[in-house]
Amino acid sequence: MNQYVYSFGNGTADGDGKMKDILGGKGAGLAEMCRAGLPVPPGFTISTATCNLYFEQGNRVPDSIHKEMLAALATLEKAMGQKLGATGNPLLVSVRSGAKFSMPGMMDTILNLGLNDETTAAIADKSGNPRFAYDCYRRFIQMFGNVVLDIPKHDFDEIFDGRKKKVKAKLDTDLTADDLKAVIADYKKLVQKKTKKPFPQDSHEQLAMSRDAVFRSWHNDRAIHYRRMNGIPDNLGTAVNVQAMVFGNLGDTSATGVAFTRDPSTGAKEFYGEFLINAQGEDVVAGIRTPQPIAELRNVMPEVYDQLREITTNLENHYRDVQDFEFTVQEGKLYMLQTRNGKRTGPAAVKIAVDMVEEGLLTKSEAVMRVDPQQLDQMLHPVLDPAVRNTLTKLATGLPASPGAAVGRIVFTADHAVHEAKNSPVILVRAETQPDDIHGMEVSKGILTSRGGMTSHAAVVARGMGTPCVAGAGAVEVIASKRQMIVSLNGKKITLKEGDWLSLDGSTGEVFQGQAKTIDPDPTSGALATFMGWADEFRGEFGVRANADIPRDAQVARRFGAQGIGLCRTEHMFFAEDRIPHMQAMILARDEKTRRAALLKLLPMQRSDFAGLFKAMNGFPVVIRTLDPPLHEFLPKREELMVDIAKLPSADAATKKEMSARYGFPVGQLRKELPELLKRVEELHEFNPMLGHRGCRLGITYPEITEMQARAIFEAAVQVAKKGVKVIPEVMIPLVGNVKELAHQKEIVVRVARQVLDKAGMKDLKYYVGTMIEIPRAALTADEIATEAEFFSFGTNDLTQTAMGLSRDDYTKFQGDYAARKIFETDPFAVLDQGGVGKLVEHAVKLGRGVRPDLEIGICGEHGGEPSSVQFCYRAGMNYVSCSPYRVPIARLAAAQAAIAGDSAETMRTA
Repeated sequence: MNQYVYSFGNGTADGDGKMKDILGGKGAGLAEMCRAGLPVPPGFTISTATCNLYFEQGNRVPDSIHKEMLAALATLEKAMGQKLGATGNPLLVSVRSGAKFSMPGMMDTILNLGLNDETTAAIADKSGNPRFAYDCYRRFIQMFGNVVLDIPKHDFDEIFDGRKKKVKAKLDTDLTADDLKAVIADYKKLVQKKTKKPFPQDSHEQLAMSRDAVFRSWHNDRAIHYRRMNGIPDNLGTAVNVQAMVFGNLGDTSATGVAFTRDPSTGAKEFYGEFLINAQGEDVVAGIRTPQPIAELRNVMPEVYDQLREITTNLENHYRDVQDFEFTVQEGKLYMLQTRNGKRTGPAAVKIAVDMVEEGLLTKSEAVMRVDPQQLDQMLHPVLDPAVRNTLTKLATGLPASPGAAVGRIVFTADHAVHEAKNSPVILVRAETQPDDIHGMEVSKGILTSRGGMTSHAAVVARGMGTPCVAGAGAVEVIASKRQMIVSLNGKKITLKEGDWLSLDGSTGEVFQGQAKTIDPDPTSGALATFMGWADEFRGEFGVRANADIPRDAQVARRFGAQGIGLCRTEHMFFAEDRIPHMQAMILARDEKTRRAALLKLLPMQRSDFAGLFKAMNGFPVVIRTLDPPLHEFLPKREELMVDIAKLPSADAATKKEMSARYGFPVGQLRKELPELLKRVEELHEFNPMLGHRGCRLGITYPEITEMQARAIFEAAVQVAKKGVKVIPEVMIPLVGNVKELAHQKEIVVRVARQVLDKAGMKDLKYYVGTMIEIPRAALTADEIATEAEFFSFGTNDLTQTAMGLSRDDYTKFQGDYAARKIFETDPFAVLDQGGVGKLVEHAVKLGRGVRPDLEIGICGEHGGEPSSVQFCYRAGMNYVSCSPYRVPIARLAAAQAAIAGDSAETMRTA
């Protein structure tokens, strides 16, 4: 017969600390503390499996489990010498949630259960302290009314605060027993009014209702959001812990507190926490009264403090991790109510891991496994100075699209960003960004959009540049034509204009009005440097590269430990202010000679870019992707052109001058050139550009483009190599679906390389030609493609789109529906779809290596910096992952953890 209820107390327990799956974290901690002989009030835990059964059976606990609970209750009553609901010596219990993974504050708790009119009077008489008894009863009615009966908490607060105001009580503790009786009477009237029933007096009914309410809290909005945010599965369920009450509100010899064995913000090895005299636990976390620092307990209750330090130090040594614990002191006696591994910030996690290795509590591999790779994000970007941040007005919260802090003056166009950035830091504010905003994005300290998601253009490009970005801030209305943004805040409209100061937190998605200060990180020293050194030891030969388009990004990537560039997107270089006219001239050309003339002007610019990347990556490979996007992205928008052509005949001199600057034609030629430009734009228009004339298809139609880029790459390689820098160029042909496409483009690259290298006397300079695997046919015919390709790089952004038939730009419109219905467990553009897209990847790896065993294989999509996706790439047998520079340490750690996990699995298999 399955066991669903587990008792604990008096030095024994049915479970232990390893049973988190069954008992939840809290229940497992209570069982373990009991087994260790610590002072823990006895009780029982109803398993997480019961929670799932409760929902499966229509919000009802099976009768057999209810009977098992009553048996455990009888055991508890015997241990305490008290009975639930008895008037002579009543037992009171707490009912608390407790999932496998800590979810602090997300689910519900009820204290003082067992109180009713009769038992409260009995306790008042027995204790000789009526105020204590009625204080417990009013707390119970409020918690039960809110959690179980769904009565808003503020309805109770209004009654309680009204009584305090009436009797001029400054603190809760100033209310007398008679005051509390009056509050209770009003609480009961509220319950009757809201539920049409009197407050339940049967204690066993109270227990069953409270148990079920805690189970239901597993699916409240905040718990669902927390699980989604932290990747906790929805099917785990929560346990329910029923425990004999101990009271911190019996007077000045009683107290309650919450603390950590180390500082969870900094990681410092110091006792950290707070407590309150004459209070219950809810008072500490609810901020009803101002708690005292835990260190003050030494002065108030020295013996209790020493006992608490001894117990919690032993707990930390036992669990070999920071402990977050709750305690109550009842009339001078200490009771432990909970211990669990403490939540901590990224900086604290790294420091604690390093310190515990030095203290002999952890091995290096255990320390590396102890830190969540995503936590490193907090250490790699500037952060807003908390002292200044708290003084600013928070305007909105959007999606934390690219982490870090940014402070600057508002601009609404990319051109204006370039202009203003010469004099002041700027924040580019757009409804949504476009590819031709890249020059403005590059110079901006931060980016804010009112539309778009985590994989929108703004988000992807910002992450690649390491620029903080808040996307999809729906509360922000961007009116670019008026150069202003409007935010509705607390019923009022706040208007910010161009030039006003704005502060962004890309790690939280928060937007602040005003100018905050930022604090820069240093990834090359201190605990982080030590920790990452250990991670690299375990990562071994598995490489981590960076996606970088300009030398500045490459330098950042090297500082963060990148071992090369896994993706240089050459198209971003063409959007620069001094290059776009030549790019447009090349596109508008009607013959090859004119195209080549325009390309010749772009050649030295491309060569200079590549030289900077080769120099920054001295000795490491640089993967350069040839031109990928369709040509229309480099031209003005069709609609804007049509409007300007219509306006041109009646336009004044100033407007014509503005058009001349925008399109690059002399004023006198606008009437002739704009219609021609429109004609070319319409010729290039495509119904589905993502699957249209782009990538290798452009190079096949216009081989001179591939020639120019190849020449720029190899001339740059020669230039830098002659200065003693080791250069490893890797030329990547995009959007290949047929081996003949790659063969065509490879022939051009090899021919140009031979010309350049022979002329320079550098025939031995080693280079590679490969392809990006980003459409399903490429993955399915990878054996054919590997006959030509010397490396594969999986472009999982587009591979996800083409494999799933899902546009990442349009997916955000129904993403919420899919998430709510659990159709996708995670966003497939943020976390690699291992069950679908992943199978294509594994198939391609197997086919490619079957033809070319030494085939170099990596990934350069957004997934290259997401921990679970990195671990998949390691298991799939890739050589490296590539990600944005600021995610390089995250990928390094994720790869190290994959290596350690793989070694552990292998050890288990061979044992």
